[in-house]
Amino acid sequence: MRMSLIQWLLPISQALLEGVILVVLVKRKLRGVLPFFFCYLVFEILGFLILAVTVQGTPQQYFYSYWSVIAVGMVLSFAVLYEVFVNALKPYSAVIDLAKMLFAWAGVFLLVAAGLTAFATNGSQVSKACAAVLLLQRTVQLMQCGLLLLVVAFEARLNLSWRSLGMSVGLGFGISAAADLIASYVQPLVPRWAPALDMLSNTLGVAVVGYWLMIIMLPQPERKNVQDSPKRLILQRWNEALVSYRQGQTTVTSGSMDAFLPGIEKTVDRVLARKIAN
Repeated sequence: MRMSLIQWLLPISQALLEGVILVVLVKRKLRGVLPFFFCYLVFEILGFLILAVTVQGTPQQYFYSYWSVIAVGMVLSFAVLYEVFVNALKPYSAVIDLAKMLFAWAGVFLLVAAGLTAFATNGSQVSKACAAVLLLQRTVQLMQCGLLLLVVAFEARLNLSWRSLGMSVGLGFGISAAADLIASYVQPLVPRWAPALDMLSNTLGVAVVGYWLMIIMLPQPERKNVQDSPKRLILQRWNEALVSYRQGQTTVTSGSMDAFLPGIEKTVDRVLARKIAN
């Protein structure tokens, strides 16, 4: 398999920019803010090097390397998605606890869906594994698009800044995921556009990484206290209701579904009641 000069320059540029970002994150002591994002960038560089070596070998070597890189990158992308979501909801400790539970169930659901997809796919074991990885990748990309919509819709209400590291990472992932999903839909319909779509995707990847580097180079804005906002947020009401529910519970075992469901109903009632009162 041979690649043109421009097909080499774009991934090389992206890998170099990612390396610069890693250096800046370490020097500015921002590595601990989004540790999964740091690991994702490290793996992106390693994945580029692996594919750059295997592309010179046999097609079979490149095939297995490509899908392995895609699978591990998808897992790290899901972790970064969780990390950015928690970072955006940082002032709401009770809502974060609920979000962690939802993300854990989402991860289990993705694994089950991947297993069912592999089982239902005809062909060899390799074809089944590729189908499962592709499903996971598309699902994570849809979640990234959902996160993009979330941060756009609640950016002002949550007093978030587009210059913050978490918001910029969420924005970049959302834009890249949306572009990849559109390309995956258009490419089978118009096969002759495949090279142009691949070039556009690589160019967008370089632009996103460049945007991340620009944000990291700028001073990080101080996050305002959302409690000072003149608008009473639905997330704030949920947080208060969940905190009161958690404080009112002494012991709830993992198997006590009868006690858990009424508690959730009471929490929803509290949220709605506070919304009406306001």
